[in-house]
Amino acid sequence: MKTVCLIGRPNTGKSSLFNLLIGEERSIIMDMPGITRDRIYGQVHYQDRTFSLIDTGGLELGKDNFREDILMQATFAIDEADIVLFVVDGKSELNQSDYLIRDMLLKAHKDVLVVVNKIDNEKRKEDIYRFYELGFEQILAVSVVHKLGIKELLNEIVKEMEPNEIVDDTVCRFCLIGRPNVGKSSLVNALLNEERAIVSDVAGTTRDATDSLFTYHGNKYIVVDTAGIRKRGRIYESVEKYSLLRSLKAIENSDVCVLLLDAKEGITLHDKHIAGLALDAGKALVLCVNKWDLVDNSDEAYRHWKLLLKHEFQFATFAPVVFLSALTKKRIHLLMPEIIKAYENYTKEIKTSLLNTVIKEAVDLHQPPSYKGKRLKVYFVNQEDNKPPKFTFAVNDKGLVHFSYARYIENKIRENFDFTGTPIILKFKNRKEE
Repeated sequence: MKTVCLIGRPNTGKSSLFNLLIGEERSIIMDMPGITRDRIYGQVHYQDRTFSLIDTGGLELGKDNFREDILMQATFAIDEADIVLFVVDGKSELNQSDYLIRDMLLKAHKDVLVVVNKIDNEKRKEDIYRFYELGFEQILAVSVVHKLGIKELLNEIVKEMEPNEIVDDTVCRFCLIGRPNVGKSSLVNALLNEERAIVSDVAGTTRDATDSLFTYHGNKYIVVDTAGIRKRGRIYESVEKYSLLRSLKAIENSDVCVLLLDAKEGITLHDKHIAGLALDAGKALVLCVNKWDLVDNSDEAYRHWKLLLKHEFQFATFAPVVFLSALTKKRIHLLMPEIIKAYENYTKEIKTSLLNTVIKEAVDLHQPPSYKGKRLKVYFVNQEDNKPPKFTFAVNDKGLVHFSYARYIENKIRENFDFTGTPIILKFKNRKEE
């Protein structure tokens, strides 16, 4: 799958274009303390092609040229990309930030499409030729607000892409994600019972995401070892930030994500960022505390870790936890059953009649709060989809849905149906909506 990234200075419409291209609502109902919720990635499906899309922060000159953290993110995205969409503002003149971005892209030697946004009439369309001054051959005019030129842009992006391969959806794909040197490759080797991946203490040993098909109790599974970290000069010294982007493709193409944590190092903010990526992508999640063989007093350590996980991963209380050692294979037999259970729940479908009975009982037990004399009414609910399970509620006024009541409804669904390991999505629609 090809990767496309959006680059440009602030207020050119990158994020609006990103949201338009991915064309989906991600309404996972959960509390996410400590997690960055910016959606910097997604998948675009157009005709019979699919590509990954990465959004980046606006690059603008400051005291230290571009802000270092945003520059790093943009550099990583450009490195990952096969095609770069350089988004510029069609209503304003080119400035120094645009020219510095131009210089970055010329040095990167990537295929670049200059996307001139905010072109919503013929007069402005005739004015786009001034953007050839940037030195790139392909200039496309769009208006994200009015959805003009989007089809032409997509046609240009996918024209060299191969059609999607037909994949076997019945095979569970799970990926191992986590910080560098938490034992992902060692766990792959332990699961496959062979020295397939290079194991090293040096972060960045694994160069690419590798798929491995194996059989467990007579059924086939695919495990993906997340691509590792490459250091290229000073900008890549922050390997943890880079590992986020290196994990994206593996996450997007998996059903279940196994987040590895280091039993000796504890939980870091970076661990929670990676978990947030998996949940933003709507994937099932299993938490795996590795290197359990290095822990002293395992009973006391177990109690400590259970409390720590409950506190740090409040946004993913549905995720099961496994403690193991990939190196010694201690307790490794506990992992696959949890992955399988998470996958089964991820693909689960609930009968509409049974679902409506549960929701009616939940509403009768605890009526929604009234607001300005109005009260939420739930008329009907059905499961719209799975992977992950998505439930659509027909209501009198979706504006009356308070986040605390939506969370109550989610908890009631989880109490009655086992959704261990998977997020669930609740969508509320007015009954009169088509």
